[in-house]
Amino acid sequence: MKLRQHKSSMLNNIKGVIFDLDGTIADSMWVWEQIDDEFLSSRGITLSEVELENMHREMEGLSFAQTADYFINKFSLPETSIQIQNLWNEMAKDYYRYKVKLKDGALSLLKRLNENNIRIGMATSNSRELVSEISNHFHLNDYFDSIVTSDDVRASKPAPDVYLKASNDIGVEPASCLVFEDLPNGILAGKAAGMKVCAIEDKYSAHLKSEKIKLADYFIDTLLDI
Repeated sequence: MKLRQHKSSMLNNIKGVIFDLDGTIADSMWVWEQIDDEFLSSRGITLSEVELENMHREMEGLSFAQTADYFINKFSLPETSIQIQNLWNEMAKDYYRYKVKLKDGALSLLKRLNENNIRIGMATSNSRELVSEISNHFHLNDYFDSIVTSDDVRASKPAPDVYLKASNDIGVEPASCLVFEDLPNGILAGKAAGMKVCAIEDKYSAHLKSEKIKLADYFIDTLLDI
């Protein structure tokens, strides 16, 4: 538990809450491990566990388009960025539509924030298409005042752009916003935007827990802790 600020006070004086999606309100990081494996295997590319971990760290916070460019450059792929993005969207669509679940406590927290007239935004590095799939399935548009992807801004996480746009969209000054994030680059993006940040535990980033605690203002194991 973060010692300098207790989680029970994290919503004090907060007028807007901005969530990352994958690994934060959605239990979905496993999807991308699956897709990476399928995608690379189909091209005869095998990486060690260490190589995969390093690759995922290098991609952390990149927009969907930037991740496609990263793959093209790293593995000398013949496809264009748009072709890679379209392929990934098709590969992931059914996962996000039918198999990805929300984190425990996500919907109840969103409902509580709405009931207390706290504005809600989303700032994600995922594609607009896949965000729409999960949003439609769980009716997230009923709760969110704005949904921003990294492709909507100039610079991706850890730059603050995506959080600043979400803050502007929901009409709340950054100093009055609280961010929920699961990865270090996302935490850095929220802090760079001048916002308080609560890091959340996620199996995918369990090895980064100490770093997340160090960077964030708060740390929780689950959204049910709030």
